[in-house]
Parts: sequence; structure tokens; C-alpha cells
Amino acid sequence: MSEISGASGKNDSRFNISRWALEHPALTRYLMVALMVLGVAAYFQLGQDEDPPFTFRAMVVQAFWPGASALQMAEQVTDKIEKTLQEVPYADKIRSYTKPGESLTILQLKDSSPPKEVQGTWYQVRKKVGDMRGTLPQGVIGPVFNDDFGDVYGSIFALSADGFSKAELKEFADTVRQRLLRVEDVAKVEVFGALPEKIFIEISQKRLAQMGLDFNQVIAQIGAQNAVEGAGVLNAGTENLQVRVGGQFNSVADLRAFPIRAVNAVTGAGSTLRLGDIADVRRAYQDPPQVKVRHQGQEVVALGISMAKGGDIVALGKSLREAAARAQAELPLGITLTQVQDQPAAVSRSVGEFVGVLLEAVVIVLAVSFISLGLHTRPLRIDIWPGLVVGITIPLVLAITFVTMFYWGVGLHKISLGSLIIALGLLVDDAIIAVEMMVRKLEEGYDKMRAATFAYDVTAMPMLTGTLITAAGFLPIGMAKSVTGEYTFAIFAVTSAALLISWVVSVYFVPYLGAWLLHTRKQVDGDAHEGELFNTPF
Repeated sequence: MSEISGASGKNDSRFNISRWALEHPALTRYLMVALMVLGVAAYFQLGQDEDPPFTFRAMVVQAFWPGASALQMAEQVTDKIEKTLQEVPYADKIRSYTKPGESLTILQLKDSSPPKEVQGTWYQVRKKVGDMRGTLPQGVIGPVFNDDFGDVYGSIFALSADGFSKAELKEFADTVRQRLLRVEDVAKVEVFGALPEKIFIEISQKRLAQMGLDFNQVIAQIGAQNAVEGAGVLNAGTENLQVRVGGQFNSVADLRAFPIRAVNAVTGAGSTLRLGDIADVRRAYQDPPQVKVRHQGQEVVALGISMAKGGDIVALGKSLREAAARAQAELPLGITLTQVQDQPAAVSRSVGEFVGVLLEAVVIVLAVSFISLGLHTRPLRIDIWPGLVVGITIPLVLAITFVTMFYWGVGLHKISLGSLIIALGLLVDDAIIAVEMMVRKLEEGYDKMRAATFAYDVTAMPMLTGTLITAAGFLPIGMAKSVTGEYTFAIFAVTSAALLISWVVSVYFVPYLGAWLLHTRKQVDGDAHEGELFNTPF
């Protein structure tokens, strides 16, 4: 301990981080071990996904007006919606498409709009359009809003049936959906390709003309018969009984037998006939279908699962496979649940590739460090200790970086993993400089304390300057106010954090590791000879 506590040079009056680390070995050891453990724990707690989360800045506003022409829709519906949307904060582009009976308007916000304010902007859209809804013509349905463009269905299951109807398949799909929704980190389960059943009433215009009927009269009579109306409450002493009006349609047969009253416009004579006499009434599936899904040449019902924000898609994939296996065991024979898209597997491969690249980088850095830092020509030999000090800094820097990513909420995805791979080639530079300086000063006869503190005094500020300049190279990505900047922000955040952490490790932990592992070498008559490994309590 006497050598390490020896003279440390001229700059004793200045605060020296390396000297402080050597003077508090217990705290330094504790921090190094604790940060390594926290880093390993943070790595397994980080959310994993294929792409980083980002905010979609688009909304669709739709309105329907059955029977209206395209010109009527454009002038009385679409134009009013457009003028209202122009008042929305951060509105950038408004595109409208109008056709008979339907209006579709797409609102796109500026790329510079803050992500945290997008949801508030959508609320403003709903509020403003809701306020002007009273100015739309009577009979307009909507407007309705759709802003769920950020949903990514990373896992898709196909439900196929052999010997079951499409209606029964839809019921089984709803059952499986309820089970999958209970899986942790599942945000939404959407069903695609399930054909709803509808009642089709096809009336011949020729037949209506012969009977002197108007189509709207028929629709009005059907609607009045099937309306749900309150009929009051019967006070029966201690109990109140709800009075309901009967007569609603309970089957297709009831609808066919429904009496339609026809009044001759010329004579005024009235007649009654059944709906089935003038129309073809049948139950069938929606035609044409809005969405049709096929798998292996067979029509199926697909279930798309989107993950909650910040979730771990690899863990979600495992949970979904277990839940799907349990659901398959409960389904009857002939119903098959098959996974057709498995994004968790792709993400797992990406993470595995990063781990492989990391191990390759560690091996390459160790090999190069062992040879370049430990090669001595007089006498010819290789000293492994300088390279080992540099090699230890790689997992230590990555561990602290993982803790920082966990604190910032940055998960593992293609952007952050790529940033870590970029940083691997840079985060050992400061450690190599510090170790090389310590080795040289030890060869000149400095004790370990003085060699470590000298390395800090001479190289700390130049290393910090170089680190900040390298991090500043990614600053335009971090400051970009756009969707692209939001998507790639992890390049700046992760790379800058890794570089700054590598500097802290180089000036705090590397001197401690060097004092613990490096040999003391002194030059005698121009030749270097190996001393004994210095035994210290480090």
C-alpha cells in the first residue's frame, strides 16, 4: 500500500478522479460490481421490438350520406369538414376524396409537431368536428374518426375450419381473441376476415311499380315495426314492471310475413301484402367482403396481435405461443390455430446477431490489445495484463449503458442495437489511451498511484474533448424535429451515452484495474525487465 500512496506529481492540489478511485478502493469495487449486476438485470428488462416506437401524425375522417350524389357530398359535407380541420393546431396537409354517399378526409400534421401533443390534437379534431356536426344535412352518418395507424400486428394467427360454417368460425375466433387479450403486454387483438351475417331484402323495382309502392315507404314501415321504444313502467305495489312493445323481428320468417300496406296513388284504395310477396328476404354473409384472408389456399379468420408500448416482444411471443397452445386444446376437432407471422422470432434473431457481434468485438479487441499493448521487444514477449484491463472495460461500459437505456425507456430494436454496434469500435479508445499511459509511466519507474494520476492529468481532458466531438457528430439526428428524427433518435442517445460512459470508466475504473493488474516495470541501463506483480488490497 505504501507504493500506491506515494507521490503523485505536481498536481496534488487539483482534484483527480483517478486518485480518488484509488484512495477509496472499497467504494470503487462496490460500484464496479453493482453496476455490472444492474447492467445484466437491465438488459433482460429492456423492451425488445423490431422498430423503435414513433408517432403517426395522420387521421382519417369519414362521413356517409346514403342517397346523396358526389356533388352534394362535396358541397354540403366534405367542404365543411375541411374548413373545420384547417383550424386544428399543427395541421399540414388535408386531402379529401368524395364519391356518392361517402366522404373521406385525411388530415396530416406537421412533422415538427411534438409527439406528446399529437393525442391532444386528435381530441381537438373530435371536439371541433363534433361542434359543427349540427350544420350537416339531416341523414348524414358520422363523421367517424380513425387515428389507429400506429398499430403493428407483430404476431398473426390463422384460424381455419373443416366442417364448420363461417358463422361458427367467427364465434371461435371471438373466443380465442378473449383468451389472447389476457396475455401480458397485449394491447389489441384484431380479427380479420370474419364475415358478418346480414339480412338481405332485395325488392324488384318492377314489382314496386305494379303495386304502386314507393321504396322509401317500405323501408319506413320496416323500421317502424322493428323500432325499440319505451312504453313506460307499471307500478304494481312493491314492484315496478317494465312495459315493452312487442312485434320486433326475431327471424327471417317473421320478416317475410311482415304485412306491407300499399296505397294506390290514383284511386286511394289500400291493400296489404306480405313483404315476402314483393321481395326476396334471405340471411347471408356480407357480400362483397371488406377483408378476405387466405392461408395455404384456404379462407381463414386471422387474429392480429399488437404489443403494448414498451413491451418485450420476445417475451410476448413466448407467452402468445403458450396461450395459443392452450386455446388449441380447447377448440373442437376440425378447428386449427396456426401462427403465420412471428415477429418475435425475427427480433430474437436480431438480438442474437448483436450478441454475436459483441462477442466477436470483445475477442478482436482483446487480441489486438494483448498484442499492441503487451508486446515488448526487449526481451521479446507479450504481456496480457494491459489487454485484459481494456477487455474488462467493454462489458462494464455496456452494462452502464444498458442501465441508462432502461432509465430513459429506450428498448432493444434495430436502431439501438445498431448504435451499440457502432459504439463498440469507439468505446475502447479512451481505455486504451489510459492504459498505455500507465504502462509507459510504470516502465519509467513511476509507482502505480503516480502513474494512474499522471494519466488522468495529461489525457483526461483531451479524451473528453474527443469524446464530445464524436458525440456531437450524431447531434443533428438528436435535434431533428421530424418523424425521421423521432425514429432514429436512439442513434444519438445510445451512441453518445456509450461514449461518455466509456470516458468515465477510463478515468475512474481503468486506473483501479491498472493498479490491480499491471506489472511494475523499470528501465535499467536502457533495458526493461519484469518486476513482481504488486500485491495490494485492490
